[in-house]
Amino acid sequence: MKNWYVVNTKPKKEFHLEKILQEGGVPSYNPKYRDGGQVKPFFPGYQFVFFDYPEQYKLVKYTRGVKKIVGNNEGPIPLDESVLGEIRRREVDGYVELMKHGLEPELGDEIEVAEGPLKGLRGIFKKDLTDHDRVLILLNYVSYQGQLLIEKKKLKKVVR
Repeated sequence: MKNWYVVNTKPKKEFHLEKILQEGGVPSYNPKYRDGGQVKPFFPGYQFVFFDYPEQYKLVKYTRGVKKIVGNNEGPIPLDESVLGEIRRREVDGYVELMKHGLEPELGDEIEVAEGPLKGLRGIFKKDLTDHDRVLILLNYVSYQGQLLIEKKKLKKVVR
């Protein structure tokens, strides 16, 4: 019966295995994320493979780059497809989005700078500029009102 299974890959072979399985017509899912300018596997050393157990078990198990198929004495453990759906829902342009500081701020939300030299500064989320994930926030102080251009990943939404 065809199901999704978790495959433990050999070290740093996630992308290589993904390519081999794709060329062999075996569906796989290797979630990725961006870290600076690099693309990295979201689950280093693991990937999800859709195959028929027991028919394709040896084909997958002995594929170059596979260390083992996650399971127990009774065989591989199937993964509920809803788990993959949850991961896919967090993807933007094929990459899993990491919510570093909690909820994503929306226009008009009160925000706080969560890292960098301006940490602790509060303001109102004014505009999403999309260029390099930068945003414009309106700073409010007793006698000063200004605007600040900052990377979105350095902000957190103020939750009351």
